[in-house]
Amino acid sequence: MDQAEASYALYERVYQVVSQVPAGQVTTYGDVAQVVGGGCDGRLVGQALGAMGARTEQVPWQRVVNREGSISTRGLAQRALLEAEGVTFDAAERVILAQHRWSGPDAEWAAQHGFQTLPPRDAGEQAEQLPLF
Repeated sequence: MDQAEASYALYERVYQVVSQVPAGQVTTYGDVAQVVGGGCDGRLVGQALGAMGARTEQVPWQRVVNREGSISTRGLAQRALLEAEGVTFDAAERVILAQHRWSGPDAEWAAQHGFQTLPPRDAGEQAEQLPLF
């Protein structure tokens, strides 16, 4: 398998995972990468979502945000789509991850499709944020 075929295969896996995120919930680029595994990272998830073209109607791309809950796309479309699904934002214009963060695919689906599950999070965990100081 050459590099282009490998990237295409990973992109397809990204789309499968993102398609599992229910309306009203969000996930992060890093969480999608962790579920996909196999050399996928957050940057590749972003590249895959940016390369969807006409598939944006089938894959709920708007449900992927950065690890702080911020929208990474330009414009207001992503926020409007999320708000229409009931996703709320804080004063800093970030998704309230403690309320809306997807816990990942269920173990049965993940096993059937060759994906990983996400580790459990503490009830109050908002995101894996790096300390500023």
